[in-house]
Amino acid sequence: MSRRSYANALAEALATAMERDPAVFVVGEGVPDPGAIFGTTRGLRERFGADRVQDMPISEGAMTGVAIGAALAGLRPVMVHQRMDFLLLALDQLLNNAAKWRYMFGGRFSVPLTVRAIVGRGWGQGPQHSQSLQALLAHVPGLEVVLPATPADARGMLLAAIEDPDPVVVVEHRWLYGLEEPIPTAPEALPLRGARIRRAGRDATLAAFSYMVVEALEVAERLSPLGIELEVVDLRCASSLDLPTLLGSVRRTRRLCVLDTAWTAFGVSAEVVAAVTEHALGALAAPPVRIGLPRGYPATSPHLSAGFYPTPETIAAAVLDLVGAADRSMRREALRRCRRRTPGDVPHASFSGPF
Repeated sequence: MSRRSYANALAEALATAMERDPAVFVVGEGVPDPGAIFGTTRGLRERFGADRVQDMPISEGAMTGVAIGAALAGLRPVMVHQRMDFLLLALDQLLNNAAKWRYMFGGRFSVPLTVRAIVGRGWGQGPQHSQSLQALLAHVPGLEVVLPATPADARGMLLAAIEDPDPVVVVEHRWLYGLEEPIPTAPEALPLRGARIRRAGRDATLAAFSYMVVEALEVAERLSPLGIELEVVDLRCASSLDLPTLLGSVRRTRRLCVLDTAWTAFGVSAEVVAAVTEHALGALAAPPVRIGLPRGYPATSPHLSAGFYPTPETIAAAVLDLVGAADRSMRREALRRCRRRTPGDVPHASFSGPF
């Protein structure tokens, strides 16, 4: 085992894929820049050359078309968007061509395209640089949409995405880039589908995507000394929900709280709740709860955006209601334990701006 950060794990996955297969190349705005997409492409151009690590003009739609053509010709492009919002300019190519090609030609052709789309928050992001649009993409057949929440999954799922014969969107939350954990030294692909139980519990299921897995685990850890044991399920994939794992957890705990990085209205959290109520309504002891963003946009000002995002405290308050915790002193202590000590739009002390 070796300790890796989420960002280092992504960089290792790209280097491994490029070393194993000369058909793999990386393209995106800022890929060879000194910042190296938050460090995730650092050293790749020096190692593999400018032909395989390419900067991209500000023409996302055209370049996605080029990448699709390259994929159809036998290459395996990895396209990087520093903000998921930029991906909107390529939706026609991605949804009408890449996602549909296998179906339109009877399975004779496929598009092995990997798209890295970065989401997240922080002061200065504003309405046009802060959207988590996994629900929009997961709605379309033919696209796999995955949201790795740990360094091990970041490396393994990106490797699997590059090896996959069909298009995959890897949604990366930039607040995860500094997260570290020991992972196997030898890089190997991990399944794109299938949820993971990150913490066992008996009182409620916290089913979470992406960075919200971190928030769920934090709340579970802080409430455990008070006798509230929460099961945390990392759903990992938005386009192919692992219903057996999810339903098994809900049937054990009889309560469900779904956490997402996006809006709750018409989002993947709504799909999770719909699936559980369709298949396990009788197992629920209380109505499911969804936690995500309010129906609106974050302000560019850090002061105005401070109350926009869920925090461990707001998650804990919802969980306490869900499990019927009525004791006032215990509730006060639970919320105190889950109170955030740092600004809600700053992930860590070294953070110095939106980019």
